[in-house]
Amino acid sequence: MSTTDAVAFWDGVHAARPATGDPRPNARLTETVTGLPSGEALDLGCGNGGDALWLARRGWRVTAADISPVAVERLTELARSYGVDGRVTAVRVDLRTSFPAGAFDLVCAHYLHTPFDLDRAAVLRSAAHALRPGGRLLVVDHGSAAPWSWNQEPDVRAPGPREVADGIGLDPGTWTVERAEAPRRIATGPDGRTAEVTDHVLLVRRTG
Repeated sequence: MSTTDAVAFWDGVHAARPATGDPRPNARLTETVTGLPSGEALDLGCGNGGDALWLARRGWRVTAADISPVAVERLTELARSYGVDGRVTAVRVDLRTSFPAGAFDLVCAHYLHTPFDLDRAAVLRSAAHALRPGGRLLVVDHGSAAPWSWNQEPDVRAPGPREVADGIGLDPGTWTVERAEAPRRIATGPDGRTAEVTDHVLLVRRTG
């Protein structure tokens, strides 16, 4: 399908959810990044901007990328209202055809799932190569579908974190897998409902 189709789909997903003035960061981001020195971060598929804002308020400079103009515009306004617009750059990017320029200390890709064709392994490989030495790539995927998820296909199989790492195909002499787990947690949806979900968590560090 075309870029126009993908933009329309994701604009519809975001427009259907009321804009929030205080979007929450993802739990796997906060547990991974807390304690790390701030630096340059790239948020792939930034969505409602909770991760980008959380990082910026802790001193990180964040490039937040999303295919949806609605998501990008909302985050730009939120960053301005929070007074961190100097540390958040929200950009519209179609990862099927381009990748944000720069070198980063952190690249995060939370729930980078889409019903459209996307060579995720290639995107994540580009993300790993965009890391500075010592930088980390955090990939968090849905290991189960929450009741409020846009994707409720029961037969969709989510690859595990080790399988994701194998698919990226990184040289172990340059990148080290620091975490590959499938922890569970209680998540809260946009409408306040809660449910137990499984996350597939992959953390890769560039060592060379």
